[in-house]
Formats: sequence, structure tokens, C-alpha cells
Amino acid sequence: MAESALHPAAAETPRNASLTDWIAVAAGSLGALLATLDISITNSALPQIQGQIGATGSEGTWIATGYLMSEIVMIPLAAWLTRVFGLRRFLIGTALMFTLFSMFCGLSSSLGAMIAGRIGQGFAGGAMIPTAQTIVRTRLPTHQLPIGTTLFGMTAILGPLLGPVIGGWLTENIDWRWCFFLNLPISVALITLLLTGLPSERMNLAQFIEADWLGILGLAMGLASLTVVLEEGQREHWFDSVLITWLSLASAIGFLLIAIGQWRARTPILRLQLLGNRSFASVLLIGTAVGAGLYGTAYLVPQFLGILSGYNAEQSGSIMLLSGIPAFIVLPFLPRILGRYDLRYMVGAGLLLYWASCFLDTELTTASVGHDFIGSQLLRGCGQILVMMPLSQLSMRSVEARHAGDAAGLYNMSRNLGGTFGLALLGILMDRRSHFHDSALREGISANSSLAQDQITSWTASYLAQTGDPGTAQLQAFGQLANDIAQQAAVMAYNDAFYALGLAMLACLPLIFLLKKRTAPAGPRP
Repeated sequence: MAESALHPAAAETPRNASLTDWIAVAAGSLGALLATLDISITNSALPQIQGQIGATGSEGTWIATGYLMSEIVMIPLAAWLTRVFGLRRFLIGTALMFTLFSMFCGLSSSLGAMIAGRIGQGFAGGAMIPTAQTIVRTRLPTHQLPIGTTLFGMTAILGPLLGPVIGGWLTENIDWRWCFFLNLPISVALITLLLTGLPSERMNLAQFIEADWLGILGLAMGLASLTVVLEEGQREHWFDSVLITWLSLASAIGFLLIAIGQWRARTPILRLQLLGNRSFASVLLIGTAVGAGLYGTAYLVPQFLGILSGYNAEQSGSIMLLSGIPAFIVLPFLPRILGRYDLRYMVGAGLLLYWASCFLDTELTTASVGHDFIGSQLLRGCGQILVMMPLSQLSMRSVEARHAGDAAGLYNMSRNLGGTFGLALLGILMDRRSHFHDSALREGISANSSLAQDQITSWTASYLAQTGDPGTAQLQAFGQLANDIAQQAAVMAYNDAFYALGLAMLACLPLIFLLKKRTAPAGPRP
């Protein structure tokens, strides 16, 4: 008693995380990185994969859709399965499952086998994302949460960025199968960390027997069907397709079952009552918009560079990687920044920077190449850090520790659904705006026919010198004009898409005032 009085500072020093706690956090972060990396690692290798397994371009999209579909279903189930099997047993099981399905994908020689393997991969990977956030929330004391949040948040930023880069490099220099074989040594390291950092827990099979099975069925039906509808709807012409119509109906029935489960189950599989917390609900809304921005720009930039600038996968990946540079620079200082400044204003600043990066990309032309994206990519990287790191911490701070697993599931599900919604809406926008600009340009050319005729005459003379046939030369000139119009229309559609993403970021700004304000410093306190 007397010693405490003589040394009050010692009595007030909060508990620091142990080495075992940090090993657990490292294991969770590595697992989340592995899962987010594999979402996009096959994007660069798709042409080669399709060629070797005999799949068409439209069929090959299921290689990515299968992973995303099962991952989104698993993310909200992770909290319940953790309570049933115990965190250590559950994560080791999913890590082994992820490894086996990765090897299965790497050895696949048919489209059906590849899609089955990707579905299994996504299901296992979906468990690693929210559980990493749960480990951070439950194993670290409050004053060290910013460090754990930084480690977890980096996985959400670097995974989608590194995936296409690593996949492109492996495909160009070794073989596309190594996009999957690479997971074996990483999974061995992950399982070793899990065995070291997490204690063994008893299973609670009563939770399994008494589960909200109606909600689980609805979750699987609703989210899986919705993901496929959003991913494939544009290619299948939406409700002109029987498949999309039936899947939309299945999705509606699934969400109805989830709603019934909320009312009937003692412990619903989705704790939607957490949405009554306006701070947490605001985090989810902003996270959904940021997910759309993250996956949207990760789609638009490589597409522009590949289709209009003639870049290969490795070259496009190097431009995408620029947005990761700010993360590496700020990483050593980020925990201190998160612990010192108001997270709400950090989110606001990040949204503004993300909007500014999109605004810079609204002036693209047919002559734009990789270096034209350097400023916007660096700015985007700064925006991502300032938004995603605080959001990750706020999603945990906004709820009680006992709800950390459920909150992590909802937060990560919202981000992934935001990405899916964003890509679907961008697909619709790009298609419609391309047609709009194409028609407008053709009308403009008709109204200024003298200019068009001069250009056609010039091209015809050039082609005539090459071919010597006047008829062929004139056809080639008209083809050149049509190609130029299509290119200009496509570039204008990309500008519109970046403009829309920027507006989505601005629309989220008022929500920052609903986020939870820090009531006390995040550092040591009595």
C-alpha cells in the first residue's frame, strides 16, 4: 500500500500486451493478408489460366466470382464458428483448408475443378479476415490498440494492391500455378504462429446445436446469390437472363429468412441490433463506400492501362503499387497518429484526399499513360490510410468487447459488399456512358462534316500509299474514324466513372459527425 503511494506512476501503468499476444496479432494479420491477397492474385493471370483449362472469357470470370461469393458468406459466420470450436482450433482448421484448396487450384486442369477450388479457398479465407480484427480487439490493451489496428489495416490496403502485382510477376516469369502454390509456405508460417500465440479452448457444441439455422440458410442464399447477381448481371443483361432472375429471387428469400431469424432466434447469426448504434452504423456506411472506391479504382486503373495504353499485367501492377508507397512511409508513425488525433477528422481528411485523387483522373485522354496516374495513385494511397485505419479502430471502439467478433464480421462484410456493389455499378455506368458518348461524338462529327471529310481524306491518302487500292484505303479510313470515336468514348466513360467514385466519397463526409468521439486519450490512463 505504502509502496503504491510512493510510486503512483507504477500503480497507474497499464498492462502491456505479452509476447504471446503479439504473436497472436501477427498470426491474425498474416492470415488476413493471405485472404485479401488471393481475392485479386488471379486477376493478372486470368488469360493464361483460361487458355490452359479451356475456359472462355465469360467463364473465366467465375474464377474470381467463386472466391468472392464464398468469402462474403463466411465472413459473418466466423464469429459464431469461433464460439463453437474455439478461436485456435477454428483458425488452424481454416488455414489447413485454405492450403489444401490452394493446392487443388494449382493442380486443376478443368474449369469446374478450378471454380470448386476457388469456392473452397474463399470460404476458408473469409474466416481469416474478421478473426484477425477480433484478436486485435481482445488480446491488446486499449493503449496498444492503434498498433494492432495498423497491422490489421495494412492487410486491407496491401492485399488488393499486391495481388495483381505478385500474380502478374509469377505468371510472366514462372507459371500461373505458383499464384496458388505460393500459399503453402505462408500457410505453414501462419499455422506455426497460431499454435504459438493462441491458447487451446474447449468446444461449445451447444452453440452449434442451438444455432440460428434459419438465419444461416438465409445468409448463404442471400449473400451468395446477391454476389453472383452483382458480378454477372451486367454480362448477362440483368433480368433478360433466367439465371439472374432466379438468383435475384433466391437472394430476396435469403434476406427474408435472415429477418425471420432476427425475430425467432435467441442468438441471431447476424447481430443486426448493433446497427442501432449510430456510430457503428456510420462506420459500416463509410466502409461500404470506401470498399467501392478501393475495388473500383483497383479495377479502373489497370483496365485503362491495359486496354487503352497497351500495358501488360506487370506494368499495370507497378502503377497500382504506387498507392502502397504512402502506407510504407507512414507505417512507423501510424500507431502514434491514431492514438493522438481525433479519428473522425482523420476519416474526413482521408475521404477528401480520395475524392481529390479521383478528381485528378477525370481529365484522362487517349494519350494518357502510366505516369499520368502517379499523382492520383500517391494521393489515393494517403486517402486509403487515413480512412481505413481509423475506420478499423472505430468499428471496434463503437461496440462492447463481447460483440467484437460480430462487429468485425459486419464491418468486413460491408467493405466487401461495397466492393461488389461498386464494381457492378461501375460496369453499368461504363457501358451506358460509353454508348452515350459514342452517339454524341458521331452526331458532332455529322454537324462538322468538313472537318471529318478532311481527316478521312488524309487517312485515305495515307492508306492508299500503303495498299494502292482506293476502295480498300477508304474503308480503312472509315474504320480508323470509328475506332477513334470508340476510343474517345471509352476514355470519357472512364472519366465519368472516376467522377462518380469521387462523389461517393464526398457523400460520406456528413457521416463522420456521427462517429464515436474519443472520450479519453488512447494512451496510458489511471
